[in-house]
Amino acid sequence: MIFAAGLGTRLKPLTDIMPKALVRVGGQPLLWHVIMKLKAAGYERMVVNVHHFADQIIDYLQSNNHFGIDIRISDERDGLLETGGGIKKALPLFDPESPILIHNVDILSNLDLSELTDIPAAPDALLVVSRRQTKRYLLFDDEMILDGWTNIETGEVRSPYPNLDPSDLRQLAFSGIHVVWPHVFPLFGEMPERFGIIDFYLKYCHQCTFMGYEKKDLQLMDVGKIDTLSQAEEFLNYKSDSL
Repeated sequence: MIFAAGLGTRLKPLTDIMPKALVRVGGQPLLWHVIMKLKAAGYERMVVNVHHFADQIIDYLQSNNHFGIDIRISDERDGLLETGGGIKKALPLFDPESPILIHNVDILSNLDLSELTDIPAAPDALLVVSRRQTKRYLLFDDEMILDGWTNIETGEVRSPYPNLDPSDLRQLAFSGIHVVWPHVFPLFGEMPERFGIIDFYLKYCHQCTFMGYEKKDLQLMDVGKIDTLSQAEEFLNYKSDSL
């Protein structure tokens, strides 16, 4: 699933006339980069959620014949459902027996997406994380099992475990790339229509195995702001040169 419904407010004024997913980097829309990456990894069915300038995304996909794969639209034009609600709404569009890889449309990386579902003992969810500077971190134990979340600027800690001390745990930044396995799909039915996926992970991490996946050589670029577009161009050039 590709999250492409967001308003893209940090990319204004570009997103005053187009969705974030169609903002170009390296001569192609962000959506193109994610679709090509998923297609190269062997993914044959994709769901793209839409809201902001939804018709532009739908027209773009149709004009490119859906890039020769099964691309389905999860329509959120009636109201944004956030990341968790977006997955919940889209569940009927997926194979109920297969894991779902979720990828933010504004994330570029050197990650091989095919390796994320090829895990001997599948967890309930796998969250791609990395050591990078941010204000908000997910908290993992020594076995890389999710225990909570913290905002280091405000000192806020969220966890089903009382008196959790972030300093005792691994603090890693979420990448916006994660995989959810079918055995937790029913839990989405217990959530409201609109919610963030991190809220879901924190609510159920005491009863489910939500694992962090830290790739040591991960190179990741969040193309969320105007001033990151030129950096994204350099990132793509660097990746091409290093192949």
